[in-house]
Amino acid sequence: MPNLLPVFRITALLEGVSYILLLFIATPIKYLYEDPQYVKMLGMPHGILFIAYVIMAVLISSDMKWPNRTLWVVLLASVIPFGTFYIEKKYLNKSKRA
Repeated sequence: MPNLLPVFRITALLEGVSYILLLFIATPIKYLYEDPQYVKMLGMPHGILFIAYVIMAVLISSDMKWPNRTLWVVLLASVIPFGTFYIEKKYLNKSKRA
């Protein structure tokens, strides 16, 4: 299997940004201004990025030699705002892999 880590890092970044935009921009606009347009616009890309993040996390967990606990932390981070940024710093940073 080719090295998925660079793709996973990009996916984690995009998933985190899309989640923040969805939670802190699109959802307040939907409920405060009764305009669901932004939630509809961001919802599908975020969903696809979320699924890609989960699948890639499972696939690279063996390459990274993560124990099950670490894999669960990485997966849990995808549903916590700013969680994927924490994962990037703690588990995916190049200096930590050397």
